[in-house]
Amino acid sequence: MNYDDFADLYDHQYDLYRDDLHFYGQLSERVGGPVLEIGSGTGRVTAYLARRGATVTGLEPSGGMIAYAQARAVREKLRLNIVQGDMKIFALEQRFALCIAPFNALMHLYTPNEQLQALENIRSHLESGGQFVFDLSVPRYGTTNTVRHEGETFYANGSRTDVVLVQRHDEVKQGIVTEYSADTTAPDGTLKRRHYTLTQRYYHRYEVEWLLRCAGFESPRVAGSFQGGPLDSGSEVMVFQTRRKG
Repeated sequence: MNYDDFADLYDHQYDLYRDDLHFYGQLSERVGGPVLEIGSGTGRVTAYLARRGATVTGLEPSGGMIAYAQARAVREKLRLNIVQGDMKIFALEQRFALCIAPFNALMHLYTPNEQLQALENIRSHLESGGQFVFDLSVPRYGTTNTVRHEGETFYANGSRTDVVLVQRHDEVKQGIVTEYSADTTAPDGTLKRRHYTLTQRYYHRYEVEWLLRCAGFESPRVAGSFQGGPLDSGSEVMVFQTRRKG
């Protein structure tokens, strides 16, 4: 999907998300080599790793998201190397010691063929024995076809923006479609609505393990938190750590 039209809203929504930063920061320090980040978005994780001294290349399909990432780099006095590309077909000359795909980046692969194509391409960009680490949400969704406001209200230049959503869940295709409406009220009371659709395909643990093995990775270590706890019925995230075979 194309994030260009709402890169600004995405940046507002997730700029303060911090749950994964320490985990990926420590991981990049332990590995020590160059890092490739799949789905770097507006640079939230990319900038954090760069501030900690990592040599990181971001891959992001949306030019609008990259523009926000570069604006972040200017604000934070960083130099971010972000390449525009699709995780299924990108081709870089460099090989990496570590590849990460934070914050559900792999949920933008909608069929098994797309998933396997992307994983094989990621593997080809890793050094021998290079690590691939990523996180995915545990598929646990609220009531579908119900308008919800989940506390996302933003203020800027005297205007107020409220984000409401409706989700549709396709259990057969493991798909979740989220329809967002962003209602911005100007100081004079004028209301402007923007609408966008987020389409994702979620995963279950054992299909991910199978896909990784099919794509040439080792059996992964799986955790149910960024602190390393077990994956159980109360977990909200699945964290996978694996290596390239050969």
